[in-house]
Amino acid sequence: MFPEFTLRYARLPDRFYVRFDPVPVEAPRLLAFNRPLAEELGFDPAAFDEALDEGRAAYTFAGNAVPQGAEPLAQAYAGHQFGHFNPRLGDGRAVLLGEVTDREGRLRDIQLKGAGCTPFSRGADGRAPLGPVLREYLVSEAMHVLGIPTTRALAAVATGERVFRRVPEPGAVLTRVASSHLRVGTFQYFAARGDEEAIRLLADLAIERHYPELALLPPESRYLSLVEAVQARQARLVAGWMGLGFIHGVMNTDNTSIAGETIDYGPCAFMEAYDPEQVFSSIDEGGRYAYRNQPWIAQWNLARFAETLIPLIDDDADQAVERATAVIQAYPEQYEAEWLSVMRNKLGLARAEEGDRELAEAFLEAQAAGRADFTLSFRQLAEAVEEDAPALLELFEHREALHEWLPRWRQRLAREDVNPATIAARLRATNPLYIPRNQRVEEALAAAAEGDMAPFETLREVLATPFEAQPDREAYARPSPAGQAVFRTFCGT
Repeated sequence: MFPEFTLRYARLPDRFYVRFDPVPVEAPRLLAFNRPLAEELGFDPAAFDEALDEGRAAYTFAGNAVPQGAEPLAQAYAGHQFGHFNPRLGDGRAVLLGEVTDREGRLRDIQLKGAGCTPFSRGADGRAPLGPVLREYLVSEAMHVLGIPTTRALAAVATGERVFRRVPEPGAVLTRVASSHLRVGTFQYFAARGDEEAIRLLADLAIERHYPELALLPPESRYLSLVEAVQARQARLVAGWMGLGFIHGVMNTDNTSIAGETIDYGPCAFMEAYDPEQVFSSIDEGGRYAYRNQPWIAQWNLARFAETLIPLIDDDADQAVERATAVIQAYPEQYEAEWLSVMRNKLGLARAEEGDRELAEAFLEAQAAGRADFTLSFRQLAEAVEEDAPALLELFEHREALHEWLPRWRQRLAREDVNPATIAARLRATNPLYIPRNQRVEEALAAAAEGDMAPFETLREVLATPFEAQPDREAYARPSPAGQAVFRTFCGT
């Protein structure tokens, strides 16, 4: 059923992981399966259909049966969690089965999340509740369709067991696909132990898998170039989050992917009314990972990554620090360029002009003043290219700033030398109508906990085509009704 495994990570020295077979679950039942992703990965559709008919698929995706050729392991890593360093975290409930080569020749990790209590579990149960598993499935697949680099969801399986968090909840296992699970925290684990050999092995693996062009560089520039390459992807990634109003919720260094993908969807959410101070995570009491802080937390995390590579950057430690610092100090300019590119696209602008940043900021300020929905404010611009659109105006409780902004925007559009219909089409192709709105996600998860997967399936269908209006599904585009908005999300660990 599975494609052939390539055990690249499992061939690293033993100190990089602990070999660990998934712990079987009581009554596995397949809840969701991502057939397009399976085909992309090279699954044999006929073999999978046979496994599905026989019930073997649920057992495999639950971890009850280890696929042929896999060598399950729990990866070692450390991390800064809310700014505090823990030298030993690791996969406390996840098991890497191995890597497969997809139909485009890319190496992809396949991991089971919620697969049991590993030696890294630190007293936890190693399991995952159904709600967080289905949230990660919905949100990661939505992010993929929205064009944001991300891990993917291949399957979700109910375990037939209960897990205990705030209250007893149904258990589940997520099959996650990633370009890799190399994290900033993976490098920190070995840096904390002074293991330069391991850091070099990791850096070379990261280059091999994600930045092969760097392998042609001499060692004296290769590893600093790796910092630059990871930084460029992080700047682009976070700018993409900001353009969608997405809040990750737990931007710890162990949740920062070297591949530049969004990873570990815990207490994540999408803003509705624009508020740069917005926080959704139940554990982020100080607002460290608030929406507006995400770009600068990414820079902080990148600085921690650069620190781990100091021994490889230059034999002279002072020179290495100086060179790495110069790279990290270039981040704000890189991020600003990425963010402005995102905002130009969201405003229908293809050309660059000097005042574009101020124009974008003014629209966000108008949204804040009007308590307007972030997603729909950008979406409804397509109807306002030539004249005020009632649907846009209705989003704003206070419209003074919007009325002042619209003529400025239209004057700027006039200099694009493109007809209004083309600009409107640009705007609809860039600004989604549907996002995983918190209320809809929570409704789907609550129904699933009661055994009803229909709301989940409907929401999954809606989110698969986020830029196209879908008949009879207008409610999925609307913000939460007053008093029903969801402002707290939980990570499920």
